[in-house]
Amino acid sequence: TGQGRRMRRRGVGVGRVKNREKQTEKYKQLGAELQDDRVKHATEVLGQFRTQLEDFAEKYKSSIRSDPVFRKEFQDMCMEIGVDPLASNKGLWGELLGVGDFYYELGVQIIEICIRTRSSNGGLISMRDLLRKLRKDSNRSRQEVSSDDVKRSVSKLKKLGSGFSLLQVGRTTMVLSVPVELNRDHSAVLEVAQRHAGQVTLDGVQKELGWAEDRATRALERMVTEGMAWIDRHKGTTSYWFLSVWLESSIAGEEDDEEPGGGGGGGVAAGAAK
Repeated sequence: TGQGRRMRRRGVGVGRVKNREKQTEKYKQLGAELQDDRVKHATEVLGQFRTQLEDFAEKYKSSIRSDPVFRKEFQDMCMEIGVDPLASNKGLWGELLGVGDFYYELGVQIIEICIRTRSSNGGLISMRDLLRKLRKDSNRSRQEVSSDDVKRSVSKLKKLGSGFSLLQVGRTTMVLSVPVELNRDHSAVLEVAQRHAGQVTLDGVQKELGWAEDRATRALERMVTEGMAWIDRHKGTTSYWFLSVWLESSIAGEEDDEEPGGGGGGGVAAGAAK
């Protein structure tokens, strides 16, 4: 009868739905198994990489500790597979390479220099100037340090909430050691100062940046208040001097007169890990 046919069709429809649900469940289970296999395989591969990395580090630890370029390449290779040699100075990597001690000591040196110079530069120092002072201060066993090493050390200090950060001004990297937020206007003023060996005037900033007087004044006064700029009044003209930028300009000029030597982005000698 018509009713019987409808019931049979309904039964077939319910059966198809149940079969689809079973198939869907099987597919989910198969997908989960494949995912587990992939994760297991990836874990095994990473484990092998770590083992090989440890062997590599043991074999070339002398070069890693003494050569800033080689050390940077090793650090980058580690980070690509999720290994941070700087995460702890007590673990395997610290024992194997001494990198934990190295960056700890470098961090202490950076803090000492920044505190010592803060009264004159307001806590803003160029990478070149910092590297030069690290060279001068390091009278212990000597080891090459690069700008990359300083950046890594500052990034660790930043995580401690110490007020340390990196500021890019044009092509120059600056280290900021005070908890001050510098906005784009302040960075723009610093770039103007770079073009004039660390010295700017209110009128000069307005002309070069196309700013209104009140905007230029706000930026300059904030940097004077923070101790990053000094006011020099001479014969009716007010100039603003940025010591950190002036020193950067002076050092860059001296380096241009010297023969290039060494590698690693301005390597200098600093206290080595023991």
